[in-house]
Amino acid sequence: MSEYVKFTHQCARADIAPFDELPDLNACRRKLRELRLIGVDSNGIGFGNLSVRDRGTSNFYITGSATGGLPELTPMDCVRVVACDFQKNRLRYEGSAIPSSESLTHAAIYESNQSTAAVIHCHELALWTSLLDRVPTTSKAVAYGTPEMAYEIMNLFKGSGVQHRKIVVMAGHQGGIVAFGKNLEEAFATLMRERRESSLHSTRLL
Repeated sequence: MSEYVKFTHQCARADIAPFDELPDLNACRRKLRELRLIGVDSNGIGFGNLSVRDRGTSNFYITGSATGGLPELTPMDCVRVVACDFQKNRLRYEGSAIPSSESLTHAAIYESNQSTAAVIHCHELALWTSLLDRVPTTSKAVAYGTPEMAYEIMNLFKGSGVQHRKIVVMAGHQGGIVAFGKNLEEAFATLMRERRESSLHSTRLL
């Protein structure tokens, strides 16, 4: 198990077939990598992950753990999450990769909002600092990749305006931001909108 993955995971099948959304996922990753919103940090640790809902189901495809530095992904670099138990902190998946450490967070969003079909988790310290407590924000006491984070996310959907903003700041995960939407294009557009607005907000403060 990856040292960054905090849940128990069981592989139900060792491979997955190519899925229709993989080209869109790779196209979105290329843009995110160019902006350094996903990638590899100065310690050589990959960061950032994306997922897409398996159409018409509660399952989803998500990029594997530590794949942030790869320029292009194949099905072998992704997994299909087929069951998730927040209470027992475990999930079942198909594929040869290790599920992203943020798989529970993605699962919580899909469970909370049936219209969501794509999730982006990225890192940018300046944007994170600007958005902290100005958009729906999780508790600073809650760590990434835990059932507690999943429950935090689900609670935000009960009345924080997150369904409208489509973005969450993870206060206990420095730099961590999650955007979601009906597809990857909408999730990416949300990130870009918030970056522009945050830049304008910072300029006004100068």
